[in-house]
Amino acid sequence: MTTIDLGLPTIGGLDGIPTTDDRQSAKDYKSDQEVRWCPGCGDYAVLAAVQGFMPQLGLKRENIVFVSGIGCSSRFPYYMNTYGVHSIHGRAPAIATGLAVSRPDLSVWVVTGDGDALSIGGNHLMHTLRRNVNLKILLFNNRIYGLTKGQYSPTSEVGKVTKSTPMGSLDNPFNPVSLALGAEATFVARALDSDRKQLTEVLGAAARHRGTALVEIYQNCPIFNDGAFDVLKETGERDRRIIPLVDGEPILFGANREYGVFRDPVTGSLRVHKVVEADLDTVVVHDAGVTDPSYAFALSRLTGSDLAHTVTGVFRSVDRPTYDDQARAQVQLAQKTKPADLQALLRGNDTWTVAG
Repeated sequence: MTTIDLGLPTIGGLDGIPTTDDRQSAKDYKSDQEVRWCPGCGDYAVLAAVQGFMPQLGLKRENIVFVSGIGCSSRFPYYMNTYGVHSIHGRAPAIATGLAVSRPDLSVWVVTGDGDALSIGGNHLMHTLRRNVNLKILLFNNRIYGLTKGQYSPTSEVGKVTKSTPMGSLDNPFNPVSLALGAEATFVARALDSDRKQLTEVLGAAARHRGTALVEIYQNCPIFNDGAFDVLKETGERDRRIIPLVDGEPILFGANREYGVFRDPVTGSLRVHKVVEADLDTVVVHDAGVTDPSYAFALSRLTGSDLAHTVTGVFRSVDRPTYDDQARAQVQLAQKTKPADLQALLRGNDTWTVAG
C-alpha cells in the first residue's frame, strides 16, 4: 500500500495517529448502506474519490471520523466505513472541533455544503478557520439548496431564479475561497467533482497539512441546478477558463499555455493577459507558502460567478500553531501548576446568596 510521506516522526501515521498494518483498498471504506443521491449527482464522484484516497493515509479506519451537518452532502458519513457523526445544521465544525481537541488520535473530516456551511453555519466555519483547528473541511458547492428542493444559497449568482427567488436573487454571493482566506485559514484549495486526479492531489495536500484545511469542491446538482459548472468541462472552454495552480511554477493556462496571470504594476492586483502581450518573465510564479494571505486572496478574486476564470488547486498552505495542540498544552500546564481541588472551588469566595 502506498502511503503519503507526511514528514512526521514515525511513531504513527497522520500526525501520530495509529497506522494499520493491513493492506487497504477503496472497498474497505465503502459501508453497507445504499448510496441514495439523485442519479447524476456530483456527490457520487466525490465519494468515490475520497474512498479511493483514504487507503493512502495508512490509518486504521477506527481512527478516522467524518462529521456532517444537514444537506445532501451530509449523508456522506453513512457511506464511509469509518466512524461518523450526522450532526445538526451548520454545526459540524463546532462538533468536529470538540473531537479534534479531545481526541488527538483521530483524523477528523467535516463534510458540508454551501448552504450548511455558509448560511446557518457561517460563524462556526469562520471561527474554525481562524482558530486553525486540526481538521479537514470538504465544502461541496453546487450553488443551490438541494435537500430542501431548490432554494437559492449563499453562493447562488445574482439574478438566480429559484423557488425562493422567483424574480431573481438580489444577494451578492460568497466566494468560499475568498471567505476562508479572509479568515486567514492556513490551507485553502479548490477542485472540481469531475477532475478525479486533481481532487485526489488536493485531498492529499489537505491531509498532509496540520491545521484547518478547507477544500471547496464544485459539485453538480442535476435536479435543481443542473449544469452549473458544465462550462468548465466543455472542450475548448475548459482550457480557456480553468487556471490550475502548481506550487513553484508560473501561472499559465490555455490549450497552449498562451494565457498567464500578471501583477498590475499600478494597483498591485492580479490580472489575466495573453502571454504574448507581456514579458514571460513577469508571469506570477505561484507560492502557496506566502505568509501574507493577500496574495492568495488576490488569486481567489480572479474567479467570479461567471466562471470566466476559475482558479483551482492549492491557494494557500502555511504553518501556524493549531488550536487543539495549544489547548491540550494549556490543560497540561494547568494540571502541573494548579492541581484541581474541587473542595476549594466549592468553598471559594465566589459565592452568592439568593433570597427567597
